Amino acid sequence: MIELGRKQKLTVVKSVDFGVYLGEDMEAQTSERVLLPARQVPEGIKEGDELEVFIYKDSQDRLIATTKEPKLTLGQVALLKVLQVTKIGAFLDWGLEKDLLLPYHEQTLRVREGEDCLVALYVDKSSRLCATMKVYHYLSTRTPYVVGDLVKGRVYEISERFGVFVAVDDKYSALIPAREAKGKYHPGMVLDLRVTEVKEDGKMNVSDRQKAYIQIDEDAEAVLSVIREFAGVLPFDDKVSPEVIKREFGLSKNAFKRAVGHLLKEGKIEIKERRIYLTEK
Repeated sequence: MIELGRKQKLTVVKSVDFGVYLGEDMEAQTSERVLLPARQVPEGIKEGDELEVFIYKDSQDRLIATTKEPKLTLGQVALLKVLQVTKIGAFLDWGLEKDLLLPYHEQTLRVREGEDCLVALYVDKSSRLCATMKVYHYLSTRTPYVVGDLVKGRVYEISERFGVFVAVDDKYSALIPAREAKGKYHPGMVLDLRVTEVKEDGKMNVSDRQKAYIQIDEDAEAVLSVIREFAGVLPFDDKVSPEVIKREFGLSKNAFKRAVGHLLKEGKIEIKERRIYLTEK
């Protein structure tokens, strides 16, 4: 059976002026053959020879074979460049002559020409190959990583309930749990992460925060930076609401209080009249 969206080995059944017809074997009926255009037929190929090809559809919606290497096949995930945005969606470069459509309803955010986006390849209801940015079910759970490993991950979806969904190495399934997701995130952002848990099903929990004793210096610098933006006087102290802390600093309340305590100990700030003052010159 000739499979749309996959690489497979097929037999040259018939040669014509405009290419060769391929089938599963020499007995393949006309309806079970697919054309490999002449410009892609390797020199010296004859009937009965076997070729590895990728199967997709041409601009007239007919099955066609190619010896070119696509940047992703059915069920795979890859980072592709946006070539054009139209009324029906975006067209992506996936290494073949006919660009790949990313429909609007499969976009988790609106993409722009020249941007890279993480997508998977699927067959739509009209039996056409399309891209989707909803990659959760396509990411691998066969992770090579263990707890404590440092990895890079790309944000592809954000959920208030579950947290920040991340593709580690643009390939493996991972999540920054909501309780850990204290930064400011957006789809497409690439983060330096630490693996905090590898579940039985192979999915990972990750964190973009270092262990507390390492993270505190970075958080303290972030707090100092915001105080400077307020001309050296923060109009609230460490008893402010978690919502304000998250909005202004991207930190949890506990992380904020640790950072403030660290800065107080170093004499870089002082608290009085329910405000935080910068003491640095």
